[in-house]
Amino acid sequence: MPSSITLDAVRSLPKVLLHDHLDGGLRPSTIIDLSEQCGWLPNLPSTDEAALQAWFTRGADTKDLHQYLATFEHTLAVMQTAEAIERVTFEAVEDLANDGVIYAEIRFAPELHQANGLALEEIIEAVGAGIRRGERAYQSITVNFIVCAMRTESRSDEIVELLLRIRFHEPKAVAFDLAGAETGFPPSLHARALATARANQLNITLHASEPPDKELISDALAHGAHRIGHGVRLRSDILFTPNGQAIYGKLARYVLNHQIHLEMAPTCHVHVGAVDSLAEHPIGPLLRLGFNVSVNTDNRLMSNVTPSSELHAVATTFDLSPSEMEQLVVNGLRSSFSPHATRERLISDVVRPAFSALA
Repeated sequence: MPSSITLDAVRSLPKVLLHDHLDGGLRPSTIIDLSEQCGWLPNLPSTDEAALQAWFTRGADTKDLHQYLATFEHTLAVMQTAEAIERVTFEAVEDLANDGVIYAEIRFAPELHQANGLALEEIIEAVGAGIRRGERAYQSITVNFIVCAMRTESRSDEIVELLLRIRFHEPKAVAFDLAGAETGFPPSLHARALATARANQLNITLHASEPPDKELISDALAHGAHRIGHGVRLRSDILFTPNGQAIYGKLARYVLNHQIHLEMAPTCHVHVGAVDSLAEHPIGPLLRLGFNVSVNTDNRLMSNVTPSSELHAVATTFDLSPSEMEQLVVNGLRSSFSPHATRERLISDVVRPAFSALA
């Protein structure tokens, strides 16, 4: 039965990850090691790996996004040199490959790594070097990256221009995003940067998961988002009749009809209070209604999750069939910012055979 599929079985399946933050996925051991190297060690809440992991997860599971984001003080503190950034990136690729991920898009905000004077291009180069080293070591995975501007700051024009400068000599850079606190900082505050991205055919994915609920999603779409980061609050635009029939508001119908991809991270959504529990998360119902959704981790360290644990949790919570699990993975691949030929090859050569064997 799908509801009893084991975590080990899920680990053996090919998975796709579209929403994973580089500074939210460090190993506790790496944080301790890099803290010792850069003098941050006295600031850590613990130098014991298990205790440090527990501290991050307690900080994330507060039902408050601002407190969730506060935990990044420690990860960002140790990611201020090119060497540290490359190491963290390599380890991210390694961890994902070892968990059965065949394609991933890792995102980061270069402006958060300049405390020691690194140039934006140096940060990009370090991430690219870490990815390539990881891909050489683990040839089962392909990784690209998404460059974010912080929506609470005013450097989005600069970050889009950075993407325009690097996109032809750094093919791993595949999209632009706005990250950070969302309420009070809608995409419209960065309209000029987003207009530049659209005018230059850059891929765009935008976080939209906080109040004012569907208004943020609508604003993201109005400013050119090809995908929505999280999008969990779209559920407020869908009503169900007593017999279970779905009634869509105009935004939900648009997202469904245009197959706008929703990069959902269920455990994170519970932690930040967007939903009360995994059982109340809309990912299962949305999948069965035909929405284009996928399973993501957001911040593996903070939420103490892996791509496999998230897919396993969703599969068991919603009693997904093998074909429904496969659809989540296919949705992610088809909505990725990788070349069309790459997507279709991975689906036909890797994903379909693996899930056929599961069925």
